[in-house]
Amino acid sequence: MPVLKFDKRLKSILTKLNVLPENVVGEALAKAEGSDKTLTQILLEEKLLAEETVLTALSAESHFPPVNVFKIRSDETLAALLPENLASYYGVIPVSKVGNIITLAVSNPFDILQLDDIQIVTGCSIRPVLSTDVSIRKAIPDVYNRGQQMVKDLLDNMGDTDVEVKEAPKDQSDDINSLTSESTQAPVVKLVNLIVLQGLQYKASDIHIEPMEKQVRVRYRVDGTMHESMTPPKKMHNALVSRIKIIAGLDIAEKRKPQDGKFQIKIDNRQVDFRVSILPITQGEKVVLRILNSSNLTLNLDSLGFEEKCLGDIRNALAQPYGMMLVTGPTGSGKSTTLYSCLREVLTPEENIVTVEDPVEYQLEGVNQVQVSVKRGLTFAAALRSILRQDPDTILIGEIRDQETIEIAVKAALTGHLVFSTLHTNNAPSTITRMVDMGVDPFLVASSTCCIAAQRLGKKLCSECKKPLDFLPPPEHLISLGYKEDEIKDLVLYKPVGCPRCDNKGYKGRFAILETMPLNDDLRRLIIKGGSALDIKAEAMKQGMVSLRRAGLMNVKRGRTSLEEVLKSTVGD
Repeated sequence: MPVLKFDKRLKSILTKLNVLPENVVGEALAKAEGSDKTLTQILLEEKLLAEETVLTALSAESHFPPVNVFKIRSDETLAALLPENLASYYGVIPVSKVGNIITLAVSNPFDILQLDDIQIVTGCSIRPVLSTDVSIRKAIPDVYNRGQQMVKDLLDNMGDTDVEVKEAPKDQSDDINSLTSESTQAPVVKLVNLIVLQGLQYKASDIHIEPMEKQVRVRYRVDGTMHESMTPPKKMHNALVSRIKIIAGLDIAEKRKPQDGKFQIKIDNRQVDFRVSILPITQGEKVVLRILNSSNLTLNLDSLGFEEKCLGDIRNALAQPYGMMLVTGPTGSGKSTTLYSCLREVLTPEENIVTVEDPVEYQLEGVNQVQVSVKRGLTFAAALRSILRQDPDTILIGEIRDQETIEIAVKAALTGHLVFSTLHTNNAPSTITRMVDMGVDPFLVASSTCCIAAQRLGKKLCSECKKPLDFLPPPEHLISLGYKEDEIKDLVLYKPVGCPRCDNKGYKGRFAILETMPLNDDLRRLIIKGGSALDIKAEAMKQGMVSLRRAGLMNVKRGRTSLEEVLKSTVGD
């Protein structure tokens, strides 16, 4: 549909909906016809209408929704399907692609021939959304070059920051001047500082820097979910990685092997530690920074949100004169926070507490912390053997990884020491069989272990915008999930909505879902007999164990989280 024909259609729409008097729209159309401008341009330039009003009228007539084209993020796949020159020719912007359907921002939703042309070019079905020709023409260069422009703007606006980087000692003796010169230039240094600062600002747990084919993707893990932040140009990738390697004390000449390191920054009179992992992938080296921000560390068991029974089970274990308490769960489930909180609970001047960790995540005043170093021969097992000669009362082992470590830990628990550690298992009962599989005699497992906890992290619903569900699932479905019949009568389930406080995510913050299994005589006898994980779980449930699913459902009942979130992070009993 030619521009003039669309302008006449727009005139009739505005007149029909009484948006403007017919004579006013007619005069604007005459001006458009006498120039190289469109009717929309004339209406906006002469401030006869706001752009939102034009879009509202078009949306009412075409039944297509409007979109803000200035918030569209660049996508290499879409750019390949519809290059910038074709987008400019047609006056459209690709918004997203799901399956074989492209959402396309158009200013003229009535031009069927143009939509057919684009469908042939892309080989995809078209779902139109609305914008004005003015906004589309202005946004096309920015959308197709948003990654580079965003980084440029951020760097320009960043200025000098008060980030002080404490570089790790360098271990390489090669001449690296040629490799480091590019990575120490001001734009790269500022970009790394910016990425780090944004991670702290977003309260992220991890920063991912991922090389793609034509750009670098920077993503942050916030409350367990990944969010894309910026896309620097691919040409900055090598310098970016080299800069991080330099401050982490890694070998910048080595690009084919994984590397691990750490560095520390000082900002606003506080120190923040970063753990660095570099992994070679097909497009280059991927970098993941784990943020170890001690200011976010809660060292109080009462504030972690555990169920009352679970909290009691942990405190009973901490009160034991000796024995082993294990916290299990996947990476990033909050195990370290729980263990540090347990240490804080037993920390007194009368206690000699020693930890062996890889790495030492948080510095605790009054605790002797040992950093594992495989290069120097200081493994978990070697460190533990030495620690036992240091007259410890309580020992924390960052992670039990092999048979030698678990055997020493069990012996320590049996010889008068309180031992804390972590294992990677799905739930508390399966930890017993995992220990037996690692070569520990069932009798020693039963004798040394006093409590096992399994942990997950759930997302908290935003207290400002959460809303009750309009309809509850059928009672039989709720009962099958784990609710009791009497709990369903007054049950209110909430759903995420989204507001400025939670960045329109519907969730703000996380909390711990905990399952505890204290060992008593009945469970110990079952373990010694060689009972399976299912047998152990059945006995523990009979004795009142609160499972992960049950703990999650109780938090749903309290309105702390959504049913969907609990079902996603736990399995049924």
